[in-house]
Amino acid sequence: MTVAAITGTERIARAFARAKAENRLAVAIYLTVGYPDRASSAALLRAALDGGADILELGVPFSDPLADGATVQHASEVALANGVTLEDCLAEARAVVAERDVPVVLMGYTNPFLRYGLDRFAREARAAGVSGVIVVDLPAEESAAFDMTLAPAGVARIDLYAPTTPDDRLARLVPAARGFVYCVSLTGVTGARRALGSDVAAFVGRVKAHARVPVALGFGISEPSHVAALRGLVDGVAIGSAAIDAVTAATDKPAALRAFVRAMADAGRS
Repeated sequence: MTVAAITGTERIARAFARAKAENRLAVAIYLTVGYPDRASSAALLRAALDGGADILELGVPFSDPLADGATVQHASEVALANGVTLEDCLAEARAVVAERDVPVVLMGYTNPFLRYGLDRFAREARAAGVSGVIVVDLPAEESAAFDMTLAPAGVARIDLYAPTTPDDRLARLVPAARGFVYCVSLTGVTGARRALGSDVAAFVGRVKAHARVPVALGFGISEPSHVAALRGLVDGVAIGSAAIDAVTAATDKPAALRAFVRAMADAGRS
């Protein structure tokens, strides 16, 4: 079976359905491609899967990652210095999907995708088995060009929604979401936090009232206790900065990441 034998949206749905059947939260792990060096990415992605990740978010390095905190900014700077491009990210996706048949979502900013060419990107993303794309600085209202090219390729464009999103906007946009809905746990940039916002439950409830696909929560999730607190509230969690921090601090980086992901995944089991 080729990596493109099923669509990206089908891979995402399958991952969330498997987690639900096993009474646990789906876990998405974000890693910047090319950090801490180009040669490490393949081993780290597989270590995350071995630790229990259901979805991989591959960070596409960008020079002005305005939505990201210090950890992801630094990782992006290092990856750019290592010469990593969107083409490299697609290659990493293709290799891991062919080997593990896992949902892979590319997460980045508008400019690299536009510069690559949307038609070319959609074609190559489909061939690589990429399941979705999160374009952090692209509001849903301005995404028509992306949707016209990605949707026919079976690649989901996944939107971010913050607690400040008004109900009327959620009602207008969330029902059309593909793949999953990414709820941002707080206002501000990415980064590990000591505690989740007190309004998370109410916010997720507002989103779920309109969602026809799974709902995941990200930004600030850094400890198993955070994941445990979200059981029964969301369908999955997305973890980025804390995963990168675990890699940065370790000598045996794949082993450290595998243990970190396992602890987070175990915390999501009912």
